[in-house]
Amino acid sequence: MQKQIEFYENKLAFEMDSSDLYQAFENSSDYIAIDTRQAFGFEKEHIPTAINIPHKEMTKENTQHLDKSKIYVCYCDGIGCNASTKGALNMTKLGFKVKELIGGIEWWKFDGYATEGSAASDGSQFKCSC
Repeated sequence: MQKQIEFYENKLAFEMDSSDLYQAFENSSDYIAIDTRQAFGFEKEHIPTAINIPHKEMTKENTQHLDKSKIYVCYCDGIGCNASTKGALNMTKLGFKVKELIGGIEWWKFDGYATEGSAASDGSQFKCSC
């Protein structure tokens, strides 16, 4: 049973859902969302306040301006995309504190949160009760 407890504790240490991220934004300035998709996806739609650093472009040079005391939450399209996992791995290798957003921007929208960009959504009445 101890191994299972450790598994779930580790999972929660490295992942969060959209409700967790929304609450983190509401309660702390320590969290920054990173859209790990290519720029055209970010320009179309992204989580408010997110920054765009495509996972293929994450280097020491283009992340040196970021604050290593913050927690970076990587996301991509959703469950059919692994750009957030690649981005989280890259950012971790670069020495940042990182979590991955479960379900990406699709679950962010599904849970009723607004997006910004050329195809922005104002969210919906429904909010996740997680």
